Amino acid sequence: MMMDESRRGFIGKAFGAVAAVGGIASLIAMKKTWDPLPSVMSAGFTTVDVSGLEANKLEIAVWRGKPVFILKYSADMKPTDGRSVKIGDSYFSVMIGLCTHLGCIPGYEGDKKLFKCACHGGEYSPDGVNTFGPPPRPLDIPPFKLDGVTLVLGEEGPEYKKMTAKV
Repeated sequence: MMMDESRRGFIGKAFGAVAAVGGIASLIAMKKTWDPLPSVMSAGFTTVDVSGLEANKLEIAVWRGKPVFILKYSADMKPTDGRSVKIGDSYFSVMIGLCTHLGCIPGYEGDKKLFKCACHGGEYSPDGVNTFGPPPRPLDIPPFKLDGVTLVLGEEGPEYKKMTAKV
């Protein structure tokens, strides 16, 4: 009779231990499903060092799968309020490189200092303002912040908030 009680106690404790391990494993699995995927985490921010960029030469970065145009102004290019950002001693344009008409990627013609969309002939100035053709609005500005001479795409800094503030 004593043997039966100790066997039952052992089986009960063993079952409880297995249930506890299973419960902990389930909680760990649930937490992993709640965490963002590494690909999503890495797609959040993109950093670009602008200190080595050449004037009037387009630099293209990729942020969240979209091309981001970064253009350093040459001496004869005039910055535009609300569209240009000063980094160090130079002015830059930062914009998402997708045409606001149909989402094509415009090319930059440095000699003419304009962006031209080959699909429907839309044109944008170096600061991304639509100047000709069917695009309904300027190129969009991605959220960014400045960290010295580094541009951090994906985070709203004071410069971005100033550029996108409603007047």
